[in-house]
Amino acid sequence: MELINKKDNTLIRWFIGVGDLVVLNLLLFIIYHYLGDFYTQTLKENIREIVLLLGFCYFFATVFVPPRLQSSVVFLDAIVRRSAAFVTVFFSLFAICFIFLNISDTLGTFLMTYYVSSVLVFPLWHVLARLMLKLYRRKGFGTKQVVIVGAGKNGMELYRMMKNELDYGFTVLGFFDDNVMLDGIIPNYLGTTDSVNEFVSKNDVDEIYCTLPGTQDEKILMLLNHAENELIRFYIVPEFYRHVKKTLVMDMMESIPLLSIRKEPLQSPYNRALKRAFDIVFASFILLAVYPAMYIILGILIKLSSPGPVLFRQKRTGLYGKDFECFKFRTMRLNDNADTEQAVKNDPRKTKLGDFLRKTNLDEFPQFLNVLTGDMSVVGPRPHMLKHTEEYSASIDKYMIRHLVKPGITGWAQVTGYRGETKTLEQMEGRVRRDVWYIENWSFLLDLKIVVVTLVNMFRGERNAY
Repeated sequence: MELINKKDNTLIRWFIGVGDLVVLNLLLFIIYHYLGDFYTQTLKENIREIVLLLGFCYFFATVFVPPRLQSSVVFLDAIVRRSAAFVTVFFSLFAICFIFLNISDTLGTFLMTYYVSSVLVFPLWHVLARLMLKLYRRKGFGTKQVVIVGAGKNGMELYRMMKNELDYGFTVLGFFDDNVMLDGIIPNYLGTTDSVNEFVSKNDVDEIYCTLPGTQDEKILMLLNHAENELIRFYIVPEFYRHVKKTLVMDMMESIPLLSIRKEPLQSPYNRALKRAFDIVFASFILLAVYPAMYIILGILIKLSSPGPVLFRQKRTGLYGKDFECFKFRTMRLNDNADTEQAVKNDPRKTKLGDFLRKTNLDEFPQFLNVLTGDMSVVGPRPHMLKHTEEYSASIDKYMIRHLVKPGITGWAQVTGYRGETKTLEQMEGRVRRDVWYIENWSFLLDLKIVVVTLVNMFRGERNAY
């Protein structure tokens, strides 16, 4: 069965590779045929060389961004992102080859048309290929034969997942557990853990999944060593998995493995530098091009609407829980509850001008000063007043995690329906979940997306902004 699986995996890789080349070549000839009049004679004379270069660039690009469609578990959104990244790398190499062929006069028109078409079509082909692979595995082909060592809660949950999700490509041969009373109770009881090595030596087993507790580390190490000698992949399901059901991040301190419960892209110095550079450039542009005129005009209107300062200053919770002074255009009449009560719908403290400023986000523009000084970022979890931080940190699990990054003028929670007043604890929990998601899934493109959506909402107006 081991050889059959290897053969099936080879066929799957060949199927994906040939399909990729067919799609790329088909798109090339469709564009060349229907839009050929736009291209010079130089391009037409080099069509054979271009086809050969396409194949060369494809194989080179797979080194940098392999498809990985044959993995047991891969989600469709990851397939689309990886396919788009592959197309970008592929066309970067393709464009360089065009330049060396001295056909740069057609480079812009041809490659841009080809690139846009491929970005749209290539991910669709990969999604289709993945669906075909899942159907292939559901029919029982190309599956991995696995055994589970340990029939506790983790082992049984793993078994149910493998049996229910047939398209992951697992065939569970059975369980090994030292509780012999489980024979006849659990499906396919194969014996005690002492008989694992003998079983895998005599049968075709591709992978071993061990769910034994950490107290049996000597037995786990013995099973691991035997599995490696038999060329069988060995996986350990952590005992605490049933308490922490999320992706864990593996790191190393010299030879000591470390597990973290979340991925934080902004832990990377490069990502922090990129985000800070964007903050400085974007904030400087706003403060130089927009803010001076806005301050003069809105300052006069704010003064006319009610007595008091133009800017409202309030202590809020920032990075790592440290306090900072947050700036806003004043939208309320002076009152004693500004630091304890958030604005609500039809709040009598608000001025008519303040209501407009809140709905259009214009009241937040002074916070670009906070961005420039480093207390805030353009994008991040919204900073809360100190009283709310104290209250919610005591009642909402993982609330303080949102302070692992700088607070932002706008954020993922705000553009996904959690802007404005939080009337219930459940609403604040929903905001916190989105803030944590942002911390774990940060990317520069995500920040750009949030900025664009925020700008659109400024002109459209937001229902929950008051």
